[in-house]
Amino acid sequence: MDYKEIGLRAGLEIHQQLDTAEKLFCRCPTRLRSTDAHTHEFFRYLRATESELGELDRAAEEEMMVMRRFTYYAYDTTCLVEDDEEPPAHLNAEALQLTLSIAKLFGMHPVEQVHTMRKLVIDGSNTSGFQRTALIALQGSLPGGCRVETLCLEEEAAQRVHDAVFSLDRLGIPLVEISTAPCLHTPEEVQEVAEYMGMVLRSTGKVKRGIGTIRQDINISIRGGARVEIKGVQELEAIADVVRWEVSRQQGLLAIREELRERNARVEQESTDVTRLFAHTASAILRKAKRILAVNLVGYGGLVGREIQPDRRLGSEFSDYAKKCGVGGIFHTDELPAYGITADEVRSVRELLEAGPDDCVVLVAGSPEQAACAIRQVTRRAEMAQKGVPEETRRLLEGKKSTAYMRPLPGAARMYPETDVLPITIEEQNWVAIELPELLSERAARYTRELGLDSVLARQAAYSDRLGVFEQAVALGVKPTLAARTITGTMREARREGVPVEQVEDASLLALLQSVEAGTIAKEAIPELIRLVATGHPVEEAIRGYAASSFSVTDVEAMADRIIRNRAEFVRERGKGALGPLMGVLMEEVRGRVDGKVVSEVLRKALDRFLKES
Repeated sequence: MDYKEIGLRAGLEIHQQLDTAEKLFCRCPTRLRSTDAHTHEFFRYLRATESELGELDRAAEEEMMVMRRFTYYAYDTTCLVEDDEEPPAHLNAEALQLTLSIAKLFGMHPVEQVHTMRKLVIDGSNTSGFQRTALIALQGSLPGGCRVETLCLEEEAAQRVHDAVFSLDRLGIPLVEISTAPCLHTPEEVQEVAEYMGMVLRSTGKVKRGIGTIRQDINISIRGGARVEIKGVQELEAIADVVRWEVSRQQGLLAIREELRERNARVEQESTDVTRLFAHTASAILRKAKRILAVNLVGYGGLVGREIQPDRRLGSEFSDYAKKCGVGGIFHTDELPAYGITADEVRSVRELLEAGPDDCVVLVAGSPEQAACAIRQVTRRAEMAQKGVPEETRRLLEGKKSTAYMRPLPGAARMYPETDVLPITIEEQNWVAIELPELLSERAARYTRELGLDSVLARQAAYSDRLGVFEQAVALGVKPTLAARTITGTMREARREGVPVEQVEDASLLALLQSVEAGTIAKEAIPELIRLVATGHPVEEAIRGYAASSFSVTDVEAMADRIIRNRAEFVRERGKGALGPLMGVLMEEVRGRVDGKVVSEVLRKALDRFLKES
């Protein structure tokens, strides 16, 4: 696809949790807990407030269409600030200093004075109904000429446990939000810039790692389309595909718009109560509904059921809007008869609404209030289809190559001043005194240059979350290649095999590497020792056990002779080519208790002797 031709414009918003000791507006730790450990819970109903100009944010207004009860899990590591029962403390100085360092890494200009604002959020993820956020710096640069526009410091939202239940352990963790200009023009550029920005953030050594600690929001538009924000893309490798999927969706919506215009399509403004037509239906959903409403979309036939994303149709977009009213979804005649709805029932509905062969009838079911709300949402979204692509915020569907509607793009009414937090002046001498860390990309190049690591292994070591172990090990005399392969390859392979490697402390890993360097254990023993330590064995006992059970050279020679004699015919047939297969057998017997080089040398000599005698 020629993305320049279609006018692709994309920008990124990177959200990264900072690894500080305390939260942003209270002194609680930034440690995540198991929900089983929550000490109490409470509930809230959240409502939007008007801005200083008396305006109501359109995204928040839609969230209030269904009033929901939100439940919150609290812990002995959370306080009244997270509960929204106490005013916030002063802004975390450590988090601010770290954010300024990140701004300087991106070549940005700090604001003169930091003012905390309230960002209206009533989806349940904040007990207060808003998220505190502060603009820290403006106008930075990225490789390739793209610009960083803003950098904000804000509090992380509560973690959703399920449905309308949230956990407060994450709420308030310091979070940086970095936004670029819409200056990226291919899916690959978007992914490359996201990767670079993530590398810069990790270079500080003070950001949290793991799933959920960094999220990418992508703003995407094409010529003739509209700006759409895709929220919460967590996997870096998925970013380019997400851009491609959204481009395809917008192209599909634009094609539908043109067909609707050619057909002179229109949306009937009045809905019809068709509840009586389904009094004896086999559809459980319709049979249980108090009210069933239908609307005729003139000229929409065949288009509502058209796929615009994998497993997603225009009707799916209508359904997303209707669900805001509390209904489970919609039915439409492009996909009926189905779901227990018969051809006769479809015919009756079409006749009652005087729908023609090119029309599509949409049904919604629920309580009278839900149905009335949902049918309005359907007609509103159907009218948007005649204009093309609506501006909106969407979420990536888990495990799918598609997105779903969340809410309209927020407007200026979403932000208003936080009166409980005092402004902070950024002193010039503080900004000048900030010392920048070495970028991980530069560190990897240095490892290749100074330590002799190949470029791939050097990059893996530099980007590893066990980087500190690698540097300590090398400083203590451990061979760089051994240290790098252990913290990257060996640990990764163990994780894939289900070993809980996160339980292996850095000090234990360092002890294993030092024992190999001292000759106490063979490097081949490291995978097994990692398994032992990860499952609760003290590292000192594990090392002593392996050292005590190690084989002498004489033992290995006896094993080699026995293995060769037992496979004499195979050895005579293969000659020296038998070394590789026999090496695997012998290594399996010694099980890492002897250095691989020693085993190889012993086996080679034994094989030479046998072949000469034969």
